[in-house]
Amino acid sequence: MLIKFKKASDALGSEITPKSVFDRRREFLKTAAVAGAGLALGGLPSFSARAAREKLSGVKKTKWTAESLGPTDQPNDFDTISSYNNFYEFGTGKKDPVANAKDFKPLPWTVEIGGLCGKPGKIGFEDLIKPHALEERVYRFRCVEAWSMVVPWVGIPLADALKRFEPAADAKYVAFETLFDPKRMPGQRGPVLDWPYKEGLRMDEAMHPLTILAVGLYGEMLPNQNGAPLRLIVPWKYGFKSIKSIVSIKFESRLPKTTWSGSAPSEYGFYSNVNPTVSHPRWSQSSERRIGEIFRRETKMFNGYEEEVASLYAGMDLKKLF
Repeated sequence: MLIKFKKASDALGSEITPKSVFDRRREFLKTAAVAGAGLALGGLPSFSARAAREKLSGVKKTKWTAESLGPTDQPNDFDTISSYNNFYEFGTGKKDPVANAKDFKPLPWTVEIGGLCGKPGKIGFEDLIKPHALEERVYRFRCVEAWSMVVPWVGIPLADALKRFEPAADAKYVAFETLFDPKRMPGQRGPVLDWPYKEGLRMDEAMHPLTILAVGLYGEMLPNQNGAPLRLIVPWKYGFKSIKSIVSIKFESRLPKTTWSGSAPSEYGFYSNVNPTVSHPRWSQSSERRIGEIFRRETKMFNGYEEEVASLYAGMDLKKLF
C-alpha cells in the first residue's frame, strides 16, 4: 500500500536525492532481475557496501512533508550511510560494522512469527517481502548519541506485514529479536550487551504508516552493516529502536523486555521518542550533529514527525515515559 500524506508542501524522495546518486540508482535498477516488487534472490553474494550486486526493482516513491524533509534535509551519500554505523553485533566502534560484517551471509533468512496471533510459524525472507510493493522512504534518522543522517530507505510498511499473521485482540505490543550467532557476529562473543538484541513497540506504533521494515537503501540491498537483510525503521524514535537483522517477531500482551532499557534504564527508556527537552544523563539532546556538516542543528520534537505521531502519546508525560 502506498501511503501519502497529502499536503501542498509534499516532496518526492527523488526530488531531494542528489542527482549524481539518483542517476547511479537508475543504473542499479537496470540490472534488476525481477520486475514489480520482487527481489532477485538467487546466488546472492556478500552484501558489503560496495559488493552488493542484486538490486531492487519496482520501487514506488512516497511523498513526505517539507516539515519533515525540508530543503536542508539532503540525503547523506551511500558510502557515509553504509560506513558509519551502530551495530554492536559487529563491534562497538562506528567503523567496526563495515569492517567486521563483510563476510556475513544474510540469505537464506527465516523469521519466526509467534505469540498472540492467528498464524504463527516460520517464514522465509523472500516470502515475507514478496507480496508487498516496495517503497522508497527518505527519512531523517536520529541517534541517541546526538548525531543524525537522512537516509533513502527501501522497504514495506510494517503494518502490512503484521496483518498477514492476524494479531489477536489482546496483542498490545510487538517484540523483535536479532539473530544470535557469535560465529557470524563477532561482537556477540563478549558481554557488551545481554544477547540477543531485543526491541519492542506498542501495537499502535508498529501499525503507524511511518513504521517500515527496510530491506534496502539507495536502490541496493541493505548492506550487512546496516542490518541485512531486514531491519525496523521508526523514524520518530532514536536509532537503537530500529532493530537490525530480525529473526523473531512476537505479539505480546505485556510490555516486552528490550535490550537497552534493561541494560541502562536511566538512559534508555522503552519509548525512546526523539525529545529535545529530555536530556540523556551524559549529554543534551537539544541539538544534533548531522553527519557531513560542521555546525550543529536544533533537534526537532519527534525528529520532525510531530504532526504525524504526536496523537499516539496524547496525555502521556513524555519526560517520565522517555
